[in-house]
Amino acid sequence: MAERRRTSDISKLGFEDAIKQLKGIVDKIEQGEIPLQDSLEQYERGMALIKHCREILQKAEKRIEKISQTEQESHPSSEDELF
Repeated sequence: MAERRRTSDISKLGFEDAIKQLKGIVDKIEQGEIPLQDSLEQYERGMALIKHCREILQKAEKRIEKISQTEQESHPSSEDELF
């Protein structure tokens, strides 16, 4: 149940906030500030954050592609008009 709550917390994060949390996790693990068990839990959270960020980026990429396609359809380039 705690895992599900953590995942839903992550799904509510914006890209910048997720990156900020991920950086904090990396810093803690690299500096050895936390015990091994906590490091493993933080690593798992970090992996979930990475997955979340990738999903956000994929959605943004699809949106950009859609906008570009719509723009090209409404304003064909001069090359397209020649043929």
